[in-house]
Amino acid sequence: MELSPDMLWSGVLTVAIAACGWIIKSIYVEQQRLQVLLNRTREEMAKEYVTKTDSSAVLNQIVARFDRIEEKIDRLVEAKR
Repeated sequence: MELSPDMLWSGVLTVAIAACGWIIKSIYVEQQRLQVLLNRTREEMAKEYVTKTDSSAVLNQIVARFDRIEEKIDRLVEAKR
């Protein structure tokens, strides 16, 4: 059986398309894996870290309580004078 140029070309194209398909599949699988890891990271970040707005709200509550304590101390000092 003699290899004709058409058969050789068909073989080369088949191998090239198969290689491209395998590379594309590998890239897709890796992208899916990275997406899962990113989602897990976002979930863990939400569990352990506070957002800027939450932090500001808590800080405002603390400042308000210190202001009330300061007012009470001022009233006690004025009452002792």
